[in-house]
This record gives sequence, C-alpha cells and structure tokens, in this order.
Amino acid sequence: MSLLWKEIRENPMLWLLAAVPVVFVAASVAPEAHTVLFMLSVLAVIPLAGLLSHATESVAAKTGDAAGGLLNATLGNLTELVIALTALRAGQYTLVKSSVAGAIVTNTLFMLGASFLLGGLKHHSQEFNRANARLQAGLLFLATIGLLMPSAVASMDSTSATEVINKLSLGLAILLIVGYALGLLFTLKTHREFFAAAEHAETDETPWPIGLALTTLAGVTILVALVSEIFVESVQEAAKVFGMTPAFVGFIVVALVGGAAEMASAFSGARKNRLDLSVGIALGSASQIALFVAPVLVLLSYAIGPTPMDMQFSPGVIVMVLLATMTAMFVTNSGRSAWFVGILVLMVYMIFATTLYVLPDRGHEADRGAARTSALASIVRH
Repeated sequence: MSLLWKEIRENPMLWLLAAVPVVFVAASVAPEAHTVLFMLSVLAVIPLAGLLSHATESVAAKTGDAAGGLLNATLGNLTELVIALTALRAGQYTLVKSSVAGAIVTNTLFMLGASFLLGGLKHHSQEFNRANARLQAGLLFLATIGLLMPSAVASMDSTSATEVINKLSLGLAILLIVGYALGLLFTLKTHREFFAAAEHAETDETPWPIGLALTTLAGVTILVALVSEIFVESVQEAAKVFGMTPAFVGFIVVALVGGAAEMASAFSGARKNRLDLSVGIALGSASQIALFVAPVLVLLSYAIGPTPMDMQFSPGVIVMVLLATMTAMFVTNSGRSAWFVGILVLMVYMIFATTLYVLPDRGHEADRGAARTSALASIVRH
C-alpha cells in the first residue's frame, strides 16, 4: 500500500481521486443536478484511468503484453457490461445494441489511432506483433459477419421472420462465444510463441508487486463502473446544455468515457514503445465486446430480460462496424506504425463523429437511456 500512496502523492493527476467520493455524495444529495454530475464524473474517471493504467503495466511486466492487454480489455469491458445488463433487465434492447456498437467502433478506431499517434510523436517508428493484430482484426471481422446475418434475414418478407431471427441470433451467439474461446486457446496456449511482444526499450520504472496490481485493477474497475453509471444517467440532460445531439452522445461521448480506463493504459503503453500492449487492448477489447459480451447479453436476455433479445443491428451500424474493422486490418497489416498512421485512423473516426454530430434528433426521449437509443434511430432514418 505504501507504493500506492507514494504514486498518488507524486502524481498530481491522481489528486483528482478526491472527486470520486464527491461524485457519489453529489449523486445522493442532488440527483437532478445533471450538469454538475456530468462534470464530476468525468473528473473522477481521469485519475481512476491513470491508476488502472499503472496497474495494467505492472501486470503486463509479469505476464507479458498479450496477457496484460487481454486482462485490461476484460476489466475495462466490465463497465459496458454493467450498463448493458441494467438496460437488458429493463427491456431496452435498442439501448443495449447501441452501447455495444459504440464501444466497438470507439475501441477499434479512436483508441488504436490515438495510440499510433501518441507513440509516433515520441518514437520515429514503432513495431508490434502483426500476427496478434491480424488475429484480433480477423476475430472482429468474424463478429461483423455474425452481426450482418440477422439483418439480412430481416429483409425477408415473411411473417415468421421474427421467429427465424431469434433462433438465428441464439445460434450465432453460441458460435461467436465458441470462436472467441478457441481464439484465446490459440493465442495463450497452443501457439503463444507466435504472439510474443515485439522488442521495446526497457524503462527505469519499477512495476508494482503482482498482488497490489491485481487488487488495484479489481478495485478501480468497480469504481469506474459505478462512476460510469452516474455519468450515463446525467449525460442526457448535460448534453442539452453543451449543445450535443443524442446521436453524438450515444456513440461518441458515452463510449469515450466508458473506455477511459482502457485508453489510459493503451496510450501510456504506446508512449513507452510498448505498442503490442496498446494494440492488444484496443483490438482485444473490440473483439471481446463483439464476440463475447454481445452474445452473452443475448443468452442472458432469456433469463433476465422480458423477452429474448436478437442480434439484429441497423444497416448503418453494421456499415460503421465493418468499415472500422477493415480500417484496423489495413493499418495493422505491416506490423509497423508511425504518427501519420494514427492520423489516418483518427480521421475515419472523426468522419463518423461528424456525421453523428450533425444528425438531428427527431425522436422523443422516453427515459434516461434515450440518448444512446436515439443514436441508432437517427442512423436508421438516414
């Protein structure tokens, strides 16, 4: 614990941890002060992301960048999973799908592109294991095909289309989970030598003991999930004050804040020339959401949802996910990166963000989750 307190004392950014209890108190005392809660929750996520970054790097120093990236992606995705489960129990299936799609696109484009840019600004060029990147992009492409099939079936002019989509979604959910599990077996067990991290410069920083790192990872992840819940509840009203459209909030703002912890680890790894860790977090998180989180939500809907949830996404969402996947496959094919590669990836993300920002909201928001729900509705209408 002395190492943890020393890190907090010496890092001014971590002094913002004082905002964590403040946001919980404010949420209890003034739950309707949405703009204040929005700003406090953003301030609280920043230092929590910093702690999570340090803890992840310490774990990666012991286990390797591939396993460290997987662990960070798994813990980081707990935030999206908690939000999705809450909406799932309420039967807000469009909200669940919006959360999943926004996280996939943000992780694939913004997190990966920003990592290339930040690492490239410090290092002339960087290398990473392209086998691991291509595998993660391939898994993401597999998930995109799975998401496309229910939408294709929905175009059938048949009274039994709904029943067919539900059966297809259940089968696809099981197949995608099996594919993800086999991918983990392949990368972490049977062919792990193919996915060793590229050589990088040694740093003078001493990693935390593995026990402290894992405890910090678990505790901070829980706090990030709780703060994210407050953020999601307040962002809709705060967005009106700041002039943001619900479509922009749903796919961009919520996804960025929800993935702040993972992004801090990815960006820090890139700056330290550990691009394998950054690529593993970005693409690993996206593929995990698409191949594991989304299918698990489909299966859980049979137990905790009012009705079974299908895997039918709107055509606009499928196009965004497909283009994000193709971009990731294109830029990671060589196993090398520079700052301009990051610019190219971020430009694709900015094109999506600009499109969502200018889309008008023509719907009526029915609940606090309607900010992200209307994002999908806007894309479908256009």
